[in-house]
Amino acid sequence: MTDLHTVEIAAVLRQLTARLIASDDLDEALEDLVDTAADLVEGASWCAVTLVRAGGPSTAAASSELPEELLDSQYHSGTGPSMEAIRARDLILSDDLTVDTRWPEWRERALAAGVRGVLTVPVDIDEQVVGALTVYSAESGRFTADVGLTAVLVAEHAGLLLAAVLDRGRQAGLHAALAEALADGETVNRAIGIMMVQRGCSAEAALDGLQRTASRLDLPLSTVAQRLVETVERRATV
Repeated sequence: MTDLHTVEIAAVLRQLTARLIASDDLDEALEDLVDTAADLVEGASWCAVTLVRAGGPSTAAASSELPEELLDSQYHSGTGPSMEAIRARDLILSDDLTVDTRWPEWRERALAAGVRGVLTVPVDIDEQVVGALTVYSAESGRFTADVGLTAVLVAEHAGLLLAAVLDRGRQAGLHAALAEALADGETVNRAIGIMMVQRGCSAEAALDGLQRTASRLDLPLSTVAQRLVETVERRATV
């Protein structure tokens, strides 16, 4: 697929939309994104998604044929096309790694793995999760202008869809945690009710606030709930 035109680009985006909106969680959606993006280039090609979260950059999804050390080497050294795209927030292209002298350590690993061309574009999912979509080719000269344009459109479109998938996952996790907390004990229930009154929020939002406080203090949720209830009871008796 070396000459992508408007109809073909639209078809790729439709395919991506159908796959991602049917995904149950972020990991599944990222695997679908990798499969779709790898097909943008004619011939042997692979794809990987790098995400930067609280713990730093890591590979969130990748074609199985890509060596893990090729991907991880960028995170250890901080250099490579994916890391550069994340920092620059722009498309990074090397259509022939045999003559490109950038990222010498990573380039050596890439050539040894049979990679001759690489194209990477930034992906923004939300304020807390950013990254890059990287397509690798086994042959030089495969990244035409149309392929580059389509990769940018795929990354932008995927960012919006992945944000929705991530939000669905967060909401599902929150509802599950709420159900668990409600069944866990009267103290947590009372703490949730107190926060709902104090903040004028939903039960889900109140539980989320309690969980974030527990995480920051490195305490069990039940302990945080107990302290909140005790504090409110003390104030009520003053």
